[in-house]
Formats: sequence, structure tokens, C-alpha cells
Amino acid sequence: MARLLSISPYQAYRKARRTGQLQASPPTILAGGFVLLILLGTLLLSLPISQKEPFGLFAAFFSATSSVTVTGLTIIDPGRDLTSFGQFVMLSLVQIGGLGFVTFAVITALTLGKKLSLRYQALTLEAINQTSVSRIRHTAFTVFKFTLAIELAAILILTLWWWRYESFPHALYMAVFHAISAFNNAGISLFDGSMAGFIGDPVTIFVITTSVILGGLGFSVLADIYQKQSWGTFSLYTRLVLLGTLGLNLTGFVLFWLIESHNPNTLGALPLPDQGLAAWLQIISARTAGFTGVDPSQLHDGSILLLIVLMFIGGGSLSTASGIKIGTFLVLLAVVRSYILQNKEVVLMHRAVGAETIQKAVALVMVAGTLICFATFLICLLEQQPFLFVLLEVIAAFTTTGMSAGLTATLSTPSQVLLIILMFIGRLGPLTLVYSLGTQRHSRVRHPEIQLQIG
Repeated sequence: MARLLSISPYQAYRKARRTGQLQASPPTILAGGFVLLILLGTLLLSLPISQKEPFGLFAAFFSATSSVTVTGLTIIDPGRDLTSFGQFVMLSLVQIGGLGFVTFAVITALTLGKKLSLRYQALTLEAINQTSVSRIRHTAFTVFKFTLAIELAAILILTLWWWRYESFPHALYMAVFHAISAFNNAGISLFDGSMAGFIGDPVTIFVITTSVILGGLGFSVLADIYQKQSWGTFSLYTRLVLLGTLGLNLTGFVLFWLIESHNPNTLGALPLPDQGLAAWLQIISARTAGFTGVDPSQLHDGSILLLIVLMFIGGGSLSTASGIKIGTFLVLLAVVRSYILQNKEVVLMHRAVGAETIQKAVALVMVAGTLICFATFLICLLEQQPFLFVLLEVIAAFTTTGMSAGLTATLSTPSQVLLIILMFIGRLGPLTLVYSLGTQRHSRVRHPEIQLQIG
């Protein structure tokens, strides 16, 4: 398996030319799977049967990429431009992209009673973020069961609630689409203005935001909560993710409400209870999804910056969310705290954090930050748009959050291509991409340490 993991794409190509057999690292196969899924989605969305209002092949490609990467940025209006078939295609891409095509493949293989090969085991471990082959079966079925249970619960509640003023078939159809979009953190809506029309509807807002939160926690956390049901018995990671999620959500909610409460273009024009609902929806969506309750282009600069920070952090590992993840954020906070207090160990909840974990966290943030800065720089050169709006667009694409100030459809084609690349990288994972493009080398050489001036 070590040999498998050390094969770069170029080496795989040369070996395939020489032997006629393709060998590639798990991240490379994952990337290839996502590409094939995007191309299939592009083909289906470009068919006349998918289009209510005609749009070009590039728009279909952009929409397919956004759906597979569960981003939600669009240059078309899914509710207006897509037929029921086209909306079904988009929703299917969201579901498969959110859970991961490998998880579906593993479930299928296990259901048929097939054993996984070493190559497929490595691919699966890479996809579902596990280190033990023995846990593949458990993790795969856990993902499936929790997804089915949460989505069905949301569909049931939304259908019964919306049935009051819609026909049952239409209420069910809209409930299915938005429940799946919410749990998979895609944020794609068929309503005009996203969820702005439901700001005075606490049932809809809380069902949607609860689905978003559960999808962003991560399946390992959900399984731990379900199995143990006691705070004292939860794993350290579960407790960290729950505390981090609670802290980020409540802090963001209070700050956003305070900043925007006197803005007549956003919360200021709403009654006090509706202000709370709109602020809650906006903050929860900014963490991992892209639903909006107010127009982001009308927000104060401080609010936009707050949303950018929350999008950059994202959700939990092994979830439908992206971003650098809560675990990475907490590790970096622990590193800063350790340095300030002059502690030799980096500690989280009375447990020392290993050097490899710290290196991975720092590398992830550096790679993500570099890509975001470079993409923002390029789009600023290509477009005449406010800097914060461009940064919001770039962060929304890279973190697959999809919250936009309305720039996506107005950008030039080169900028939209750049967003496609960012969505793909963000869903695949910056470290996974870098890993797949390089060759893992192990050296027994140890170099003398050097002391550099820092700060």
C-alpha cells in the first residue's frame, strides 16, 4: 500500500504506457471520479430536456461543478431555467457529491458481498478520512443511515408545513429538494431570493438551519453522539467539534445581529423576531452552506468580513462541509495559546497535540491562504468590482459555501473558470490535491536545526 500511495499522476501515466495497467494514488482516483461525475452532469444539464430557458454548455459545466462540489454558486437560476428533470439532475449531483461517490461505491460493493482490494481500501480510507480498514464497513453504512434519517425527517416536516399553502405534490417536491440541499450544505434554492421569503417562518428556518448544522458536524461526530449519548463518554474530537460549532455559531449570530440591526437594507427593516431568524440563517449558512435571508451585497463591510472568516473555518471533518475545518482551527488556536503561555506542549482538553497534526494544520492554512490570495488577485485584475465582494466570491468558491454578493453571473468567463477550479480544489481538499501531484519521499537524512528570527 505504501507503494500505491507514493505514485504520482505522471508516474502512473508512464507506467500505464509501459504496462497497459493504470496505477494511481487514491487522491488522484478521487479527483478523476469527481471529474467524470462533473462531465456526466454537464452532459445531462446541457440536454434540451433539462432546460426550461436555454443556456450554453459552459453554464451547464459551471452548474454541474457547483452541484458536485456542493458549492451552490450559480450563473443560472435553477428554479427558472431548469425543468423538473434538470432540477433532479442537479439534486442528484448534490447528493452524490455531498456524500462522496466512493461512499456509494463502498456501500454497493459491501451490499453485494464483495471484498475490497488493497487498492480500493486505500482509496476508501482517503475518501472517508479513516485510518483503519476494519472501520470502512461501519463508516460507510453510518454515513448512509444518518443521511437517510436526517433528510427524511426534514422532508417530512417541511412537506407538512408547506402543505398548508401549496398542493401536496408541490410541497413534497420542494421539501425534497431543499432538505437534500441543506443537509449536503449546497445552499441551492428553487425560491426567488433563496430563503428570504421565509424570514418570518421559524419552522422553515429552524428545519433548514438544523439540517445544515447536522450536515456540517461530520458523520463520525453524529455516530458518536448516537451511540454514546453522554457528554462524558464522547470522544475528544466530538466534544471539540460540538464546542467549536456552538461557539462559532453563537458568536457569529450575536455579532451579525449587532452589526446589521440598524442597517435598513438588511435587518433594520424587519421586526425584532424576524431579525433574529434572518441573522441565525445567515450565520449558519455562512459556516457551511449558501442560503441567504438578506441580500449580502447590502451588508456592512464588518458583516461581510465576519461571513468570510466563518466560511474559511467551515465545518467538521468527514462532513458535507468544506473550509479548513473546525479541528484545524482549534489546533491553531491551541498553538497560539501554547506559545503565548510559553508551554512546550500544545494541549487541547488535557491532551497533547502531535507535531504531525500541527504541521498538517499549518500546511493546510498556508495552502488555502495562498490559493485564496492568488485567486483574489487575479479576479481583481480581471474585474472592476469591490474588493470585499471579490474576496467573498473567492472564499465562497474555495470553501464550497456558495454565499455570493451577486457577482457570479456578472463575472467574465476567465473569472468563472477560476471559480470552477477553486470549487474543485476546495471540495477535493488542498492537501489532497498537493499530495496527488507530488511523490511521497522518505529520507533517512537528518539535518542540523537552525534558529531563525521570527516576529
